[in-house]
Amino acid sequence: MPVITEHMRMIVEQAMLSFVATVCPDGSPNLSPKGSLRVYDDEHLIFMDIASPNTMRNLAADPRIEVNTIDVFRRRGYRFKGTATIVPPGESSYEELNAWLLSINGPGYPANQAVLIRVERALPILSPAYTFGGADEAELTKAWIARYDAVRQESS
Repeated sequence: MPVITEHMRMIVEQAMLSFVATVCPDGSPNLSPKGSLRVYDDEHLIFMDIASPNTMRNLAADPRIEVNTIDVFRRRGYRFKGTATIVPPGESSYEELNAWLLSINGPGYPANQAVLIRVERALPILSPAYTFGGADEAELTKAWIARYDAVRQESS
């Protein structure tokens, strides 16, 4: 049975921004946004080191990692805990992710190394609207899209 389900794949693909937590040398947390997070296979996530020297330094010393990915409109997401492996250019997982990034962002997009995460545990993240409000996903999604649109119109 896969660790990463189809619903998890959908959330990762549609969220477009995830947050990676690593452990600093002094034991404090480091949180870093990642726009390149993808599902690699049924047991792995992957992201590119584009401009994350602290994240990479932390992972070189301590490979423990947590990734939070949330679809802000659905108000659903996942918390993935696992172990990271730094993947240099030339290895297939790096090259696959780099090809995807270049197809979206064009030639010359920075890509230092990739981080392949073996997911050991995946837990859902739900809005309290589901837990306490009995919200319907379609209705909640529609309401949050309207809310975001209203905020964007106000700031224009």
